[in-house]
Amino acid sequence: MVRGILAVFTKEIRGMHEAAYLLASFALLSQILGLVRDRLLASTFGISGTLDVYYAAFRIPDFLFTTIASLFSLYAILPALARAAGKEARAVEGVLLWFFAFTSAAAAVAYVATPALTLQLAPGFTGAARVELIALTRILLLQPILLGASNVLASLTQFRSRFALYAVSPLLYNFGIIGGIVLLYPLFGLAGIAWGVVVGASLHALIQVPHFLSERSRQESSPSVRPPLREILTLSLPRTAALGAGQLTLLALVALASTLAPGSISALSFSMNLGSVPLAIIGMSYSVAAFPTLARLIGEGKRENFLLQITVALRHILFWSVPATVLIIVLRAQLVRVVLGAGQFDWDATRLTAAALAVFVLSLCAQSVTYLLARGYYAAGETARPLLIALLSVAVSILSAVGFLQLFLHVAPFRYFVESLLRVSSVESTPILMLVLGYVVGALSNAFATLWFFKRDFSIALSPLWLTFWRGAASSIIGGFAAYLVLAAMGAVVDIDTFAGIFAQGLLGGLAGLLVTVGVLYALASPELRETLDALARRFRDKPQVAVEPSELSSQTTLP
Repeated sequence: MVRGILAVFTKEIRGMHEAAYLLASFALLSQILGLVRDRLLASTFGISGTLDVYYAAFRIPDFLFTTIASLFSLYAILPALARAAGKEARAVEGVLLWFFAFTSAAAAVAYVATPALTLQLAPGFTGAARVELIALTRILLLQPILLGASNVLASLTQFRSRFALYAVSPLLYNFGIIGGIVLLYPLFGLAGIAWGVVVGASLHALIQVPHFLSERSRQESSPSVRPPLREILTLSLPRTAALGAGQLTLLALVALASTLAPGSISALSFSMNLGSVPLAIIGMSYSVAAFPTLARLIGEGKRENFLLQITVALRHILFWSVPATVLIIVLRAQLVRVVLGAGQFDWDATRLTAAALAVFVLSLCAQSVTYLLARGYYAAGETARPLLIALLSVAVSILSAVGFLQLFLHVAPFRYFVESLLRVSSVESTPILMLVLGYVVGALSNAFATLWFFKRDFSIALSPLWLTFWRGAASSIIGGFAAYLVLAAMGAVVDIDTFAGIFAQGLLGGLAGLLVTVGVLYALASPELRETLDALARRFRDKPQVAVEPSELSSQTTLP
């Protein structure tokens, strides 16, 4: 039985769409668990200063993960494994040892420097809040070590196209955090939740170990392989700097939020967590699924197929993200209330988080496009360009956030317009919306700059994307209007002050909007809709793959 379960998770998967849909399915499950986690946090703490401390404690460990641990990311390791000539597991073993040396040393330095770092991270925290922030941060410094080790091991599972094994790891991570909230918080307070995070990160890494050991045992007789450390660091340094630049934006936003009303960091985190659900399902799934294929096509000199693969992925990202953006904006209050509306999370908290979600989701399409094109650059061995664009977007995000915040605080007509538009006129902590808006402006600038440079650097034709965008926009607006009408009608016949009522209103409104959107896309003969249905049919009917993707042509490797 155990072997059967492992066989399911270690099954090789070929084809970008099939891999993307598998990753999207597991991403959805992981995000559902993440929403359960957030609901438990919201019901226990509401939007409060206590929860602000918990979320702020992640910033230093996350920065460590994206700057030090990501030096050994699978995007840098995969190209090296492609040249390991049957000794991939031995190469990963050597990389893993270097990873532990680098990351453990960095974590030790951060542990000692935590008191000084938290002064800059959260200048608005004083007294007991700052003491607890230091304690939680030090516990969470174990997280980047464990998650980074998991990513090193995952390079081998991705190289072997074992996407299911790669995709199940985040599920275990969220199980650990949920266990910390339910079982450890009553015993140890916030520290118990932090230890739950560590347990989840441990499970994230351990699930990768059996496949690694199995591969290594098959290569036991092979001579030792010198870890391609210089090659990996050369590829990963610019990407790591780009990721670190993104973390700088979050650090700046948290620092600004700590000076605002208590609960501001919580509202910011909840809205971004909710907005990250479609981002993980759409943007991350396609970019992760496409990367191995893009790297192989560039390596084989198939530039036209590389560009075709990018174009196909971009079309499908637009196909999914544009309708998702519109429907989330229309259904934002229902989504937030259903997911988070329990216990200490009251109606004002719902309205504020829903407003922040509506602003944040405006960046869904932009962030998804940036993820994919950045991986296109990495596959081509060009890492400097994404770094320069990321640094630009950081500056734009922070300056925009500071500018919007000052405008909001000192120009009453502007504040009245924003609060009226988002229906939060009588809610406290609304200045946090300006920080989210600054983040969105930075994401949009990043996407447009990346698209412009990618078109110039690779001579890719972007004209097919406009048709996809306008079909998606037209169908989404009509679908969003249908959803709004159903919401209004349901509001008159159900008690929306109850969970059942708000759930029924949101569910029927969402279904109506989705069905109308799909109907309009069908009437417009959307090729993306047809391709999606064909890919799903091949997957669920378990028929032999049809060789329609560039990634499935003349491939003699284990990459999809």
